[in-house]
Amino acid sequence: MKVSHRPAELSAAFDDPDLIAHAGLVPTIRLAERCGLPALVAAKVKLTGAKNGAGTAAGAKAMSIVGGMVAGADSIDDLDVLRHGGLPRLFGGVRAPSTLGTFLRAFTWGHIRQLESATRAFTCNLAAHTGLVPTGDEVVFVDIDSKVKQVYGPAKQGASFGYTRQRGPHFQIVTVKTGTCAPVIVATRISVRADSAYFSHKVVEVCRKAGARFSLAVPVKRKIREAIAGIPEESWTPIKYAGAVWDAQEERWISDAEITEVPFTAFTSKKKASHATARLIVRRVRRLNPKSVPEGQAELFGVWRHLVIFTDSLFVLAQAEPMHREHAVVEQDFADLEDSALAHLPSGKFTANAAWLTLAAAAYNLTRAAGHLASVFHAKARTGTIRRHLIDIPARIATGARRLTLHLPQHWCWQDDFTDLWTATGQRMVT
Repeated sequence: MKVSHRPAELSAAFDDPDLIAHAGLVPTIRLAERCGLPALVAAKVKLTGAKNGAGTAAGAKAMSIVGGMVAGADSIDDLDVLRHGGLPRLFGGVRAPSTLGTFLRAFTWGHIRQLESATRAFTCNLAAHTGLVPTGDEVVFVDIDSKVKQVYGPAKQGASFGYTRQRGPHFQIVTVKTGTCAPVIVATRISVRADSAYFSHKVVEVCRKAGARFSLAVPVKRKIREAIAGIPEESWTPIKYAGAVWDAQEERWISDAEITEVPFTAFTSKKKASHATARLIVRRVRRLNPKSVPEGQAELFGVWRHLVIFTDSLFVLAQAEPMHREHAVVEQDFADLEDSALAHLPSGKFTANAAWLTLAAAAYNLTRAAGHLASVFHAKARTGTIRRHLIDIPARIATGARRLTLHLPQHWCWQDDFTDLWTATGQRMVT
């Protein structure tokens, strides 16, 4: 590939009022409106008493932030991406970045809870409207995790040095997925301090009260090591693992991974009502670094590294252990969010960042729903891929017979998928 003209023969000018860079925002924002996001925010978020008019038109301001995030904005200033070319002809109520920054900084913790309520209802509407989460008889996996979002100065409220030894606030997300759908974010939260391990009696009690099964990663501490030490060697079973090789003569997988399970009662240091008996499933993998052997455990733990889960799963061992790992996708969602709206926490104010996180999750789900309507491929694609293929499409606006037509690039690789998204939200294509 090379430039086909000499510099003297090629010029550029920012002078066309009818060009836009994000034609895919039209069906995506239409989808958000159909699922009630602006109306829900307007009805639930009441920024009463906010100065400088920050509390007015909450629905329009939230939609401006979500729309900017869908288009790739990862800071307040980046939200100005919605004010170029012919976009004002297609969208009304777009606010300036300075106005949106004032809006975010007006949030208190109570307003964050109001915004979370609105986005939860929106996610339910989105799933019902698009089929984003299947409603058939499938196992639904709820994945919970937290992450430290690193910051580089002391000005961010709530930032502290946590278990990663990095300065930053913790943010927490909860995802839902099935075996046939991509993850959907159903809850978010920023907390000043958070434990990365959710192996606690409180989590188990909540799951059991809700009638949900649990599968929790367990830190390998003294009582767990004692339980592992009591496992007979003959009870370990090889499992097909990454890089495993099938040995036809022995008719088994040759792998460094083996699994087993034992009954285990957890939380015995708590009151008796908090004790929980379930399955302790252990996976052991050959240890590559002998220096990491726990002190005093050279004979038992010198060869193997143990990964443990505590579960009341109804599935047999060979299903329950791989299922725990295969559906632990929340780290992918963290990466997805940090590739878009959460590349930065845009404000020094804690509650402004909490509001930003909540709206980032709404933008993530909206983008994923748009991909779901577009094609089977985009239903499970990363949101960055959906944005490049379906959102960031340049277009020229033409007017005729009191109608607007978006002229899109010829031979766009994903034009069939875009057409499906466009028509699924009630618009028509010119044939």
